[in-house]
Amino acid sequence: MRVGSGAGVRVVACIPAKDEEGAIAQVLVRAKRHVDKVIVCDDGSTDLTGEVARRLGVEVVRHERNLGYGAALATLFDQASSGSPDAVVTLDADGQHDPEEIPLLLAPILRGEADIVVGSRFLGGGGGAAPGYRRFGVKAITGLSSRAAPLGLTDAQSGFRAYSRRALPLVRPSEMGMGASTEILLKAHEAGLRVVEVPVKVRYGRRSHSLNPVYHGLDVVLSIVKQWSIRHPLLFYGVPGFASLLVAAVFWFQTLEIFVRTRAIVTNVTLVAVAATLVGLMLMTTAVILWVVISVVRER
Repeated sequence: MRVGSGAGVRVVACIPAKDEEGAIAQVLVRAKRHVDKVIVCDDGSTDLTGEVARRLGVEVVRHERNLGYGAALATLFDQASSGSPDAVVTLDADGQHDPEEIPLLLAPILRGEADIVVGSRFLGGGGGAAPGYRRFGVKAITGLSSRAAPLGLTDAQSGFRAYSRRALPLVRPSEMGMGASTEILLKAHEAGLRVVEVPVKVRYGRRSHSLNPVYHGLDVVLSIVKQWSIRHPLLFYGVPGFASLLVAAVFWFQTLEIFVRTRAIVTNVTLVAVAATLVGLMLMTTAVILWVVISVVRER
């Protein structure tokens, strides 16, 4: 029975997919039991992923080349928003998320208690099924994400989420890769959206997250750093710039002191002073320019 049946509620499931012809059919069949519409973004698959989805009667949007997880989410959000759904659920196409848990994620939104619901692998002491390296990576990224967006989450990298109609346009990701998951949380925090977690079970198969875990983690960390630098340029660039100028001042003082006493210039000390000055000025200039540009963009 669909969540929205008899209540006038319209729910859309959004599924980014790449080369998942062997797993996507089961995910789609089970997801259709709980939603009114399913949209798949075929992100440059080289197999029959898109064809399988079309044969099962779901809407398919295709990227001619692989653009990344974030780009697929952005396409799905745009496509789903055109129908003004009451809620949107995102889940992976590889079968690691259980579609039978879709109602669990939707419940807080349909009760008006949340704008975003994250299915956490670690809430309530869960996550035992995850490989050790993945548990470590997710917890490290979640800790870093919490510094930028203190939402009190245990799983900032979960792709099993539900979004309210209000949240959807506010959290559309601009990141192309896996960093979109944390970017969405940063935007949710800035917009004052209510974000809650519910415990979910995850099944890990051989193909689950086929991306190299090191590349995956680096992509997410760099995305968090980039998003933080954009949102807080005076802190991110200005503070190191000011510190660099202080270091420069110390070395300039030493250079002048030595010159006064010996009438000689110590090359090493002078070079450090010049380098620290240049770095400090560049960082301070960058901080001010970015702060002005971002302020103007926000006002418009």
